[in-house]
Amino acid sequence: MAKHATNPWVVLVLICFAQFMVILDATIVNVALPSIQKDLNLTEGNLQWIVNAYTLVFGGFLLLGGRMGDLLGRKRLFLFGLVIFTGASLLDGLASSEGMLIGARSLQGLGAALISPAALSIIATTFKEGAERAKALAVWAAIAIGGSAVGLVLGGVLTQYFSWPWIFFVNVPVGIVTFLLSFRLIPESRDEQVERNYDIAGAVTVTGGLMALVYAIVDAQQAGWGSAKTLAFFGLAATLLVAFVVIELRTKAPLVRLSIFRIRSLLTANIAMFLAMSGMFAMFFFNTLYIQRVLGYGPLKAGIAFLPFSAGIMVSAGIASQFAPRLGVRPVAAAGFILSTAGLVLLTQLPVHGSYLTNVLPSIALSSLGMGAVFMPLTLIATTGLEDADQGLASGLFNTSQQIGGALGLAVLSTLAASKTPSVNPTTTQLVTGFHWAFGAGAVVMVVALGVMVALLRSHHVAEIEAQAATGEPVAVGA
Repeated sequence: MAKHATNPWVVLVLICFAQFMVILDATIVNVALPSIQKDLNLTEGNLQWIVNAYTLVFGGFLLLGGRMGDLLGRKRLFLFGLVIFTGASLLDGLASSEGMLIGARSLQGLGAALISPAALSIIATTFKEGAERAKALAVWAAIAIGGSAVGLVLGGVLTQYFSWPWIFFVNVPVGIVTFLLSFRLIPESRDEQVERNYDIAGAVTVTGGLMALVYAIVDAQQAGWGSAKTLAFFGLAATLLVAFVVIELRTKAPLVRLSIFRIRSLLTANIAMFLAMSGMFAMFFFNTLYIQRVLGYGPLKAGIAFLPFSAGIMVSAGIASQFAPRLGVRPVAAAGFILSTAGLVLLTQLPVHGSYLTNVLPSIALSSLGMGAVFMPLTLIATTGLEDADQGLASGLFNTSQQIGGALGLAVLSTLAASKTPSVNPTTTQLVTGFHWAFGAGAVVMVVALGVMVALLRSHHVAEIEAQAATGEPVAVGA
C-alpha cells in the first residue's frame, strides 16, 4: 500500500469528483438528445451514437487504462485522463456537425477510460482492505450509479435554460479544479515489478470488436438481420474478438491476463455486473422517452423526475455497506437483484395515459434501492483480496463490464423496442408497446444475472471477503 500524508477521505472526495463527471456524461446527454438532433440534423440511427460513441470507447479502453495505471502510476494516468476528458468536453460543446460531436464524444470516452480504473485503483491502494474500504466503496457506489440520475437532472437544467452545448462546457471548470487539487494532494502508486509493456494490439482489437458488434445490432433494424451488411459486421466483430483472445494468450504482457478469471469471485462479479447493467442501463433511455414523449414533460421536469433514483441509490448503497458484513455479500446482492427486477416488471405496466406519481415513481424507487444493493457488494467482491499489482486490471475489468454491458443492453433493447414500433409517425400506444418489450427484456436479463451469481458463487468463495469486511483483516482470495 502506498504511503500518503494526505487524509485518505480528501483523496476520496477528489476521486469522486472526477468519477462523477465520467458517469455524469454517460447520461447527461439523454434529455438533450432532441435538441442536439434538431440543431445538427441527426438521423434516428445516428442519434444513438451520441450515447454509444462515448460508452463504447470508454468500455473498450478501460482495460488498457487499468494496465497503464499499474505501470505508469495511477495518479499520473488519472491526471492525464482528466486533461483529455476536459479538453474533449470543450470540443463537444463547440461541435457544429454530427461527425465532430461523435468524434469528440469518442475522445471524451478515452479520457474517461483512463480516469475510471485509475480512480478505483487509487481507492484500493489508499484504503486498507476491510471495513474502511467497504465504507469508501459505498461512497463510490453512490457516486457511480447516482451520478447517472443527477446527469439527467443537470442535463435538463442546462438544456432548458441555456443550450445543449452547456452540458459539456460545465465539465471544463470542474475538470481544471480537480486536476490542480489532485496534482497536489493525491499520492502516487505503481507496480514496480512488472515489465513496461502496453499491449496496444489487444486494446485496439477488443475495442474495435465491441464497436462492430454494437453497430451490427443497432443497424440490423434498418438493414435487416440477414443482410450482407449486418452479417459482415457480425463477422468483423467475431474476428476481432477472437484475435483479441489469441493476442492475450500469446503476448508477454497481455492487456488482460486471462488466468485472473480463475478467481471465482472476480469472474462472477464481472458477469453479474455485465448482465445487470445490460438490463438497467436502457431504463434511463426509455424512461426519459416515456416521460417526455408520453407524459409531455419538458427537459428540466423530466430530469427532476429522476431525483428519487439518485436518492435511492445513495440510501441503499449505504445500507448495503452495513449489512454486507453481517448478512453476507451474496444475500444482499440477491435482494438487490430481486428489487431491481420488480422495478422493471412494474415498468412493463406503464399505461398510455399514465401519471408520474402512480406509474413511474414506484418503479424508480424499487430499481434504485435494488441497484445500490447490487452495486456495492459486487464492487467489494470484484476488487477485494487482490495484490496491488492486479488492482488496475481488476478495476478495469469491473468498469468494462458495466460500460460494455450498458452499451450492448442499450443496443439490443433499443432494437427490440424499435422492432415493435413503426418507424414513421408511431402512435403513443405503439411507442408504449415498444417500451414494454424493452423493460420486460431488461427484467429477464436481471433474473439471469441473479441466476449466474447464485450458480457460480458459493459461500466458500466469499467467506474470506466477508470475514475481512467484518474485521478489517487483510486476506488473499484464491480461485
